Amino acid sequence: MGKLRVLSGNEVCKILEQHGFVRVRQRGSHIVMQRATDGGTTTVPVPDHTEVKIGTLRSIIRQSGVSRAEFES
Repeated sequence: MGKLRVLSGNEVCKILEQHGFVRVRQRGSHIVMQRATDGGTTTVPVPDHTEVKIGTLRSIIRQSGVSRAEFES
């Protein structure tokens, strides 16, 4: 397992968009991304910060189901 990169909220959104997520809305400093799947809808909130904290990034990875390798350096 590699080391997670320090990413901004916009960079996280771009990675999620490559995996079928779409920006649904934004309120304040949080962007809500969604992806429709056979089992329903996956919704992931992403903070629009210059640096997303590592714990928050781990939570986004877990919720989205996207491979951790996509977020590693």
